[in-house]
Amino acid sequence: MSIKSVCVYCGSRFGAMPAYEKAAEALGRGLAERGLRLVYGAGDVGLMGTVARAAQAAGGETFGVVPEHLVKREVAKKDLSTFVVTETMHERKKVMLYNADAVVVLPGGMGSLDELFEAITWAQLGLHDKPVLILNTQGYWEPLRALIDHVVNQGFADESIARALIWVETPAAALEALATNG
Repeated sequence: MSIKSVCVYCGSRFGAMPAYEKAAEALGRGLAERGLRLVYGAGDVGLMGTVARAAQAAGGETFGVVPEHLVKREVAKKDLSTFVVTETMHERKKVMLYNADAVVVLPGGMGSLDELFEAITWAQLGLHDKPVLILNTQGYWEPLRALIDHVVNQGFADESIARALIWVETPAAALEALATNG
């Protein structure tokens, strides 16, 4: 499978460290420079807005998906290559994942975790075999890694799920992993 489109899950806030925003900017720019379409939650705030603006500034194609009830709350970015408004959050996640060949998770909150766990669960159920990368900027996702290891060690998930996640520390490493896992 050749990767042409990458779903990015990330925060609608900037977070506590400037490194998070820098990573979002570098990833968005890097996707565009490699001709990879950005698929994301269509927000124009926080890391979501940063990744999209960086991709656009580098000439990239952008595909945003937002549920109707978040159009105002997440200040929907309507100047995207493709802008889709869904009825529900579940439909949003489905449209995002189905329109991408891979997933990259930047730092984010509960929404990003929800999206990530749905992607992992769907992979576990055999609904997709897309690479899922976790961009562990400044160690942000270390507690998640420990939790996933705990779930596996306690027998509630197969070790193959933990092995299927691709952990990277920098946007450059994420872009390299996308090139080699596609």
